[in-house]
Amino acid sequence: MKTLLVPLQNISMMPSTLDVVVGLAQRSGAYVEAFPLRFGIPRYLTAELATGIPVDAYQDKSEAELNDMRNFFEAFMLRHDIPRATAGSSRPCFGWLENAPEGEDFVGSYGRAFDLIVMARSDADAAGPHRRAIESALFESGRPVLLAPLNSSRSIATNIIIHWNGSTEQARANAFAMPLLRLAERVSVLTVVGGQGVPGPSADRIVQQLRYNDIAADVMRVELENRDTGEAVLDAARAQGCDLLIKGAFTRTRLRQMIFGGATSYIMEHADLPVLMAH
Repeated sequence: MKTLLVPLQNISMMPSTLDVVVGLAQRSGAYVEAFPLRFGIPRYLTAELATGIPVDAYQDKSEAELNDMRNFFEAFMLRHDIPRATAGSSRPCFGWLENAPEGEDFVGSYGRAFDLIVMARSDADAAGPHRRAIESALFESGRPVLLAPLNSSRSIATNIIIHWNGSTEQARANAFAMPLLRLAERVSVLTVVGGQGVPGPSADRIVQQLRYNDIAADVMRVELENRDTGEAVLDAARAQGCDLLIKGAFTRTRLRQMIFGGATSYIMEHADLPVLMAH
């Protein structure tokens, strides 16, 4: 994974997200490109805000925030010995996208030109636009998405756990994760007995596939034990000291997950380790 896209936001999880980016860029020798993720407000709505903030004042404040985000990102990269990209520069290195348009849909469209999109994970209190930006990345980019937790070690992809549920989405996530799986010191293929799943190959077959790809992997099974499937997955990852979870996203439809819940939604809101997802 040699090209990483990072949509920046002015949120408390951003330093932890960049810690994950730095660890991954240093581990894989990647180019990191960032841009400010802006959720546009129509001019007519801005002018009518109850606070009475004039449009010009709002735009000035927005520009100041964009400059702050850029300065923060560049300082973070330089502080961790990742230089600015220049012609012929070695990797890891970073760049900044000027004049990125407003709107969360841009994440999904622009992300198609990168190997991986890295974002802060959602949680129960996340604003709607943040969730829509993650969904844009998952459903529109055709690329994998790495969601970073609030607190995370810079160590990543040394001890990987795969949640195998037999699905097409999980097979796709596994395929995207191959470069990281080859770097790992340990890989576990987890089956949650009694958990959500679909008809498909067994975890043993996936371990066989990985071993033919020179990836040492082992099967791991846990019982559901009155837990949500996502909770069982995270408990297993925590018990094994894993620093990356590979998860197919939304095996069940988004609407069904919104109404009845699902492993993807639970993990997106509660994961305390980085999660690589794909749909």
